[in-house]
Amino acid sequence: MAMLMVEYAPLILFAAVFLVLLLGYPVALTLAGTGLMAAAIGLTFGVFDASLLMATPNRLFGIISNQTLVAVPLFVFMGIVLEQSRIAERLLDSMGKLFAAAPGGLGIAVVLVGMLMAASTGIVGATVVTMGLMSLPAMLKSNYDPGLATGSICATGTLGQIIPPSIALVLLGDVLSNAYQQAQINQGIFNPRTVSVGDLFAGAVIPGLILVLLYLMWIMLVARLQPHKAPPAKVDQHISITQLSREIAPPLILIVAVLGSILTGVATPTEAAGVGASGALLLAILQRSLSWQKLLTVCQQTSKTTAMVFFILIGASIFSLVFRGYGGDDLVHELFNDLPGGTFGAMLVVMIVIFLLGFILDFIEITFVVVPIVGPVLLAMGTDPIWLGIMIAVNLQTSFLTPPFGFALFYLRGVAPPSISTGDIYRGVLPFIALQLFLLLLLALEPAIATWLPNRLFG
Repeated sequence: MAMLMVEYAPLILFAAVFLVLLLGYPVALTLAGTGLMAAAIGLTFGVFDASLLMATPNRLFGIISNQTLVAVPLFVFMGIVLEQSRIAERLLDSMGKLFAAAPGGLGIAVVLVGMLMAASTGIVGATVVTMGLMSLPAMLKSNYDPGLATGSICATGTLGQIIPPSIALVLLGDVLSNAYQQAQINQGIFNPRTVSVGDLFAGAVIPGLILVLLYLMWIMLVARLQPHKAPPAKVDQHISITQLSREIAPPLILIVAVLGSILTGVATPTEAAGVGASGALLLAILQRSLSWQKLLTVCQQTSKTTAMVFFILIGASIFSLVFRGYGGDDLVHELFNDLPGGTFGAMLVVMIVIFLLGFILDFIEITFVVVPIVGPVLLAMGTDPIWLGIMIAVNLQTSFLTPPFGFALFYLRGVAPPSISTGDIYRGVLPFIALQLFLLLLLALEPAIATWLPNRLFG
């Protein structure tokens, strides 16, 4: 019995972490604390090598010196500046006036503005809350079906998960890069190929645009077949092309500057993040929409978010060391090899597990804890790293929408008026979940949707 427990210690450790998380303890402290307690128990019974923990300082130094991760606070800063400076609010107002008179027009405006916000901020929670506060009252006032209104806002808000420059893709790209190199070294390839954050950004462009197109098609279909659910809105004043261009141009130029410099190879994601942060600040100053008090708020929120990300990363590094010290990598490899269906079976199990974990964990925890464990094994089995990264990102985006625990649902519930029931929100997101599952199926059947553009751009 004791030998069996030692053999399956990594799985017991994994289960213990999620149990403690469900009790409400902080993620970073849970990861580090559970790992260190497991190491202490192993040392007591002589089944854990204490020298493995000596690698902790090197791990921490690696985090500090990682140039890719510098992009995280810069992209967060860019997103919060655009949020606080009300650029998105003015953009939604302009787009609403442009499309409002058409059936489903407000829904179309929400999706298009949400796409631009996703490409500008890359932060799911901020997008859902902002869109909920700005667009939900207008949609309800225009007699939109509550389910369609809330569903479109939740779904559009999660586009920040897949449309670059996404914080999720930055973190996922860094983790997958390490996992890909580890998988090749384990196979005896000592001059390994690399996968970068820029590769993932390029891989996410086409799937992200397909998803936006699917959202738009669904809203237009509902407006055509059930006009009472998405009626035209009354417009007090129309907007001219000049006014619209004035509102769209600033965020669009910023997106092209950031994403274009990465995709063309002119700048690394970190350098482009610096351009984005500076550009967002310049836009806010030129439009006189960022006071000193708001700038202070931006800096505080950026610091809090960045500290949270890196604190979790430190805790996850300690946890992964202990997990590997108990032979977790070998156990996962054996379990995957024993699954029926080979690579397909292993990939299917990983996708299901990540989808379920998305109910209770944020993408940061899943990226830092789960992906480093399953990534090297899947990549060693021949899985394309870019395709794997996009599949994980879309999968997490879907889980964020799925009742009853989807994060996006809670974000919107917090700002929705009392007249909107939780049932309305749950009912509204179901068609959009189906659309995202359809995209996952497309990616599974045709990986080139994710890999074609990176191969064309970067070879």
